[in-house]
Amino acid sequence: MTKARRFRELLGADDLVVSVGAYDGYSARLIEQAGFKTVATTGAAIANARLGLPDMGYMGLAENLDQCRAIVRAVSLPVTCDADTGYGNPLNVHHTVREFEAIGAAGINIEDQISPKRCGHMKGKEVVSRGEMVKKIEAACLARRDDDFVIIARTDALAVEGLEPTLERIRSYAGAGADVIFADAVDSEETVRQVVEAAGVPVSVNMGFGIRERPTTPLIPLPRLKELGVRRISLPRMLPAAAIMAMRNALVVMREVVETGVPVNRTDMLAGIDEIWELMGYSDARDLEDRLLTLESLDSKYGRPSTAAE
Repeated sequence: MTKARRFRELLGADDLVVSVGAYDGYSARLIEQAGFKTVATTGAAIANARLGLPDMGYMGLAENLDQCRAIVRAVSLPVTCDADTGYGNPLNVHHTVREFEAIGAAGINIEDQISPKRCGHMKGKEVVSRGEMVKKIEAACLARRDDDFVIIARTDALAVEGLEPTLERIRSYAGAGADVIFADAVDSEETVRQVVEAAGVPVSVNMGFGIRERPTTPLIPLPRLKELGVRRISLPRMLPAAAIMAMRNALVVMREVVETGVPVNRTDMLAGIDEIWELMGYSDARDLEDRLLTLESLDSKYGRPSTAAE
């Protein structure tokens, strides 16, 4: 079964799909280790972590693809990737879909912001016309070689045009072939309800930090989202935010060590080397190394004695 098919089956099952945002190999493997069933790359965190820049359209297709390829390969879970605006017009979107499908992604988000885009929870967003986005969705559907590859149409129109024009967009996007509708920065349960009603296809809601409030979308209980008809939630900012806080706290302690000269052993703040090795699959890599790089393994496989000359 392909990862795209697995993701579609999850969308069609009874349980709410929870897609935690990954931005590198560590975060992707931790999501899998924690027992989640899907991964969603976060364009904002990839841009922040890879470039050290705000999510304001600085990152290009090649940089995003390179990072997403590593994330897809790092886990056995289906991974949906954030493809921003599709990197241009409908022709560019066609190429973008082919590229993400080629790296093994289960699907992609394409949003209706103008390019260069910005984080969906920042001020100053602008959106393309409804007709232009419809053509992008049609191009995306035409481009995929595997019909299971999921096209997630994201709209940022709520903060720009208001609810009614956004609902019109949602109906058009679903009609153009989008498999999932993702309305970003929803502001209430009532808005979620109307989005679900307008879509007619699975709806994804961005819960951002997941376990911390933010000024835009409120923290709505997951059972309530399911009652409202939401099929999937994404948590793009949770792990980047957790990593930032953990790194900042460790640096504060290390500064104290530098200033006092007194070493500390903070097992509560840092993973041990054994935990890192386990997370990254060192044991399997060593087994493969022993099998492929030692003469003893060849002797055992082929039954010939090794000699000093060898």
